[in-house]
Amino acid sequence: MSSATATAALPSGATVLASFPDILVIPEFVFGGLVWILVASTKVAEPLSQGWVMFVSVFCFVISTLLFLLYLCGAHGGKSAWVALDAFYQVIASLFYLSAAVLQAYITILLKEQPLLFKEYQIDIAAVVFAYAVTLTYVIHMVFSLLRWKAS
Repeated sequence: MSSATATAALPSGATVLASFPDILVIPEFVFGGLVWILVASTKVAEPLSQGWVMFVSVFCFVISTLLFLLYLCGAHGGKSAWVALDAFYQVIASLFYLSAAVLQAYITILLKEQPLLFKEYQIDIAAVVFAYAVTLTYVIHMVFSLLRWKAS
């Protein structure tokens, strides 16, 4: 087996927690979970926009958890199709979170004009910060997953 193939394989077992970019799943869980919690803890100012933010945060949290558990179990069996699936998911998650972060920032700007909702405004600021943090984490994961896919 060539070194390019060996480095392009997905990790399995405990090596998932020791390999880059797969270790990024931990900050994705933390930041994504915080976005989910923070948005859920506020009054919904814009149902469609904040509904999308909630969908993205829950969807990515669930799919990331599922993929993480499958990688821990070694369900991929070293097949290259799983490398492509991982890269595809990271692209989708990055685009989804970028759109959600922009929408959450827009909603937060709208709340700035309403002094009675100052606490929600502060919580939404935190949600925006964590939404952009998780977006950056997914983008970094995406870049390295695409490089791994290209090498496979």
